[in-house]
Amino acid sequence: IAKPYVGEDEKRAVCEVIDSGMIACGAVVEKFENRFAGYIGAEYGIATTSGTTALEVALRSLGIGPGDKGLTTPFSFIASTNAIIYTGATPVFADIAPDTFNISVAEIEKKLAEHPDVKALLLVHLFGQACDMDPIMELVKKHRLLLIEDCAQAHGAQYKGRKVGTFGDAAAFSFYPTKNMTTGEGGIV
Repeated sequence: IAKPYVGEDEKRAVCEVIDSGMIACGAVVEKFENRFAGYIGAEYGIATTSGTTALEVALRSLGIGPGDKGLTTPFSFIASTNAIIYTGATPVFADIAPDTFNISVAEIEKKLAEHPDVKALLLVHLFGQACDMDPIMELVKKHRLLLIEDCAQAHGAQYKGRKVGTFGDAAAFSFYPTKNMTTGEGGIV
């Protein structure tokens, strides 16, 4: 379902990395981390093996683990839920807004009332559309939630002029071939 364009510049860049002998980490990865972080307006970027790994790293870096609850949407690739489960935390699901397919603010409020012990909100910016961040940020502040943004399908998306991936405590992007920006595989926190 995806056929990314791979031109001569991309082929040459891959060959240069292979010829360098540094095919894990190295200067090219560091340059990519810095440039991507700069592109979205984040101070740091750390490359990972996948978007799923990026989500798990983000959650673990914020101390999410066994006994915690993470609120997310079920209308996403399974990685959003799996990352919560991989940390030992329990997912709680809030439905989507039918006009955007992003997590519904009203449903977030409803689920927080039902589960006042939720520690983190893992929202998903889907189909290149940003979630409704102003009311979400109010809820994050009110309930003292950790906010993780799953931006795997929203590279470059903006909310009121601000790029997704810069609202939360952490954000994760995927570069799988079906995403709107690919490196063949990989992710970034």
